[in-house]
Amino acid sequence: MTVPMAILAFLEDRPAHGFALKQRYDGLLGHERELKSGQVYSTLARLERDGLTRGVEIERGEGPDRRVYAITDSGVAELEHWLRTPHAANARPTELFTKVVLALVSGREAGPLLEEQRAVYLKRMRQLTAARHDGDVVDRLAGDYEIAHLEADLRWIELAAARMSDVASRIHGRAEGMP
Repeated sequence: MTVPMAILAFLEDRPAHGFALKQRYDGLLGHERELKSGQVYSTLARLERDGLTRGVEIERGEGPDRRVYAITDSGVAELEHWLRTPHAANARPTELFTKVVLALVSGREAGPLLEEQRAVYLKRMRQLTAARHDGDVVDRLAGDYEIAHLEADLRWIELAAARMSDVASRIHGRAEGMP
């Protein structure tokens, strides 16, 4: 849902053609993965089909003609609703949680996995901290967001390591209440 909402927000700021929207997305939100051009144009087509955008003009230049899009009143209402609605807390177990449980199920030690993951997270935190000086304010904000999540994951790794024997006992049916 983020790509369509980003496009609506960019169009609320000012009408634009697909290539300009891609550049804006990549510059502001494409830290992990840039948009593919096809994704921009297919999203614009769906937004127009749903009455959230409309083509307002054709920009003619040296290259191919570019269709300029604008947000509609319905698009503004949809964006407003999306921005005002908190997203659900992600209560789903992560891949790391799943790996820990399955390592224990299969009789393996999960400690080495946790230590290796801890090292990966710490390395990434060092990279992000070093990059703070080079990026613009949006890059720094994105880095701060990622660092906060890495810090939470590191706290979870510490908790998991401390509880490993209890978890292994529960998994293998040696704890009270195990079916």
